[in-house]
Formats: sequence, structure tokens, C-alpha cells
Amino acid sequence: MKFIVFTIAFIVVVGLTAWYVVRQLLGPAKLNRRRRAVAISAIVFIVLATPVTVIFRGFGIENLAVDIMAWFGYTGLGFLSFVLTLLVIRDSIRLLSAAFRKIQKRLSRKVAGGKDNSDTLDHDRRRFLLNSVNTGILASAGVFTGYGVAEAKQIPGVKKVLIPIKGLPPDLNGFRIVQITDIHVSPTIKRSFVQGVVDVVNNLSADMVALTGDLVDGSVKRLDYDVDPLKLIRSKHGNFFVTGNHEYYSGALDWIEKVRALGFTVLLNENHLITRGQGRILLAGVTDYRAGRFYENHQSDPFKAMAGAQPAHVKILLAHQPKSIFDAAGAGFDLQISGHTHGGQFYPWNLFAGIAQPFVKGLHQYQNTQIYISGGTGYWGPPIRLGSPSEITLIKLVSA
Repeated sequence: MKFIVFTIAFIVVVGLTAWYVVRQLLGPAKLNRRRRAVAISAIVFIVLATPVTVIFRGFGIENLAVDIMAWFGYTGLGFLSFVLTLLVIRDSIRLLSAAFRKIQKRLSRKVAGGKDNSDTLDHDRRRFLLNSVNTGILASAGVFTGYGVAEAKQIPGVKKVLIPIKGLPPDLNGFRIVQITDIHVSPTIKRSFVQGVVDVVNNLSADMVALTGDLVDGSVKRLDYDVDPLKLIRSKHGNFFVTGNHEYYSGALDWIEKVRALGFTVLLNENHLITRGQGRILLAGVTDYRAGRFYENHQSDPFKAMAGAQPAHVKILLAHQPKSIFDAAGAGFDLQISGHTHGGQFYPWNLFAGIAQPFVKGLHQYQNTQIYISGGTGYWGPPIRLGSPSEITLIKLVSA
């Protein structure tokens, strides 16, 4: 039922956006019937392609044709998003300009005499200028989309983060945690991208690797081959995984078993002790913040993840969503490592990413607990990154 409601809401919202774009761009344009029909058909395809591919996958229909439809649909949504943003900017400027002219006319109090053709001339000129601006909007949206796709599809760079820990023993100073998150292996992210990520990770001499959820968008049956390179990841003290919300959309129980088969320790509200010399790290992991909606026994619980914990110098929580920070601080963790937000992924939506989460990206402090949120290794939906680059994160623990 929730899926049906979401699908309808998606079509309505994107449909209204498309209607606005059609009205603003095609209305003033002098297109013949054939070109207008082609333009409208393309926009209708963009609106329907994404929910149709999601419905197909929900019924187990996963093949190359569905993947191609997803590629065009998601890329089209990104393009439509840029067009919408530029149109809103354009119309805001037009409204401000019109208001300014109206005020100026009233203040001048000039009375025109005789017949004046300026209105007709102004109308023709405004129509020409409007169509020129609209052409520029389409061209700019195309450039932004192309650049965003190029940014999203490249193998992420390494972001180095130093996290100071009070009382860190010498044996743990410089401990290297490599975080990958939100890869979203899917119809648009395949094996070659995963292999590229693995190659980068294996060059970082990780003490441990943390995969903090949203590995996939699709079934084990469809994506098994694409995630397989993850079994090649090397680290000194182990590879660890916690579920994200998209695992629960894609068959979480099957994916948990698959990730274990890839050599990862899956932490479902559990903890694991890591020792290096005389230093001890308590590493805990929780299920996704909303996992309890799918399986009652997967209710996310940082307090439960701390249960039976052995004494340690540093207590670290892996949690997909930053929202877990509130309970993590209450449970006494020193550091939480999260993903989920993608740093907003691309403009202008990165400006609104903080509405649903307490922190969007980077290192922050909440009470006595630090939290680091990665901008994400892959992407979700439109294969676009703009203003929020993807990352493979190298976290080093250092003495405060």
C-alpha cells in the first residue's frame, strides 16, 4: 500500500513539474505540431519511466531493457530538475523586474499622448527575448546534466579525515578506517564501478573497512555478479557492514546473507572488539533507522548494540542514517560513522538535504559524540553529481 501511495505521489509531483516546464517552454515557442508532439512525448516518458521500472523490478522483471529504460528515465529526471530550477530563477527575476517597472512607472507619473505602438513592439521583443532565454535554459540544463553524469560515473577520489579521540592509546594512533557507503549498485551502477572502488580501497592499507549501507537497488539475483568484486577487499582487522534503507527495499535478508558471503561481518545491533597491540576498539553497528518497519526484530537500537560490550579505549558506531546520533550519544559512543544523505548529491537539492537529517556531511560534534557523514560513494536515482562530489573516505584516528 505504501508503495502504491509513493508511486502515485511521485507521478503527481513529477507530472506537475513537467506540466510547468511544458507550459513555460513550449507555450511561447513556435513549434510545428510534429515537434511539439515529440517534445511532449519525451517529457511523458521521463515522468513514467522511473515508476514503471520500479514496478517491473517489484514484480521480478529485471533485464537489459528495464535497465536501459531506467538509465534514460533517471537521466531525464536530472535534466528536468535542472530545467525546473533555471525556470524558477528566470521567473523570479521576471517578477522582480515587472514589480520594479510598475513602481518606476507610478513614480514617474508620465502621461503618454497620441497613438503609441510601443506595446506591440515591446510584445514582439519580449517574445523574442523569452524564447532566447528559454533556449539558453535548455542548453544550460544539458551542460549541467552532461557534467553531472561525468562526475557521478567516475571512480570517487579519496577524502582524508582526521578524527581526534581523547585518551587514544599510542597503539591506536593512526588507525585507518576506510568507509564506503551508498554505492547503490543498480541498473546504472554496475560491476566495473564496484571494481574501481575496490581497487582504490585496496591501495589505502586499511586497518578496517566499513560499508555503511545502501549497497544496492535491486535483487541478489539481478546484482549478484555486479557486487562480486567486494569479496576482494583487503583490510587488517576485517570488513564490516550495516544495512541501509535501500537494502530493505531490495530484499534485506537475502542481501545480508550475500554480504556475509562476500567476507563482511554484518552488525545487526551487535558489537565486535578490535585489538591492535594494547589498544582496543569497540566497533558496533545498527540496522537502518527505519528497519523496524520491515522486520520487527530489526528495530535499530544503539543501546542494544552496546550490550555485552567489553572494555575499550574507543567506541565506534556504524549507522547508515545520521539520525542515529541521538541514541548513539546516549549510549556512550565516541564516534558515529554514517552515510545516507549523499551530501545532497546535486544542486539545488543539496540545499534541502538538512531538512530530514541533523547533519548532512562532514565531521560534527553532538554532545560527547563525534559523527562523520560521508557524501556517498555512488549515487541514487539520476546518475548525476553536481556540487557534492562522491568519496571513498579514509578516516584516521589521532590523539586529541
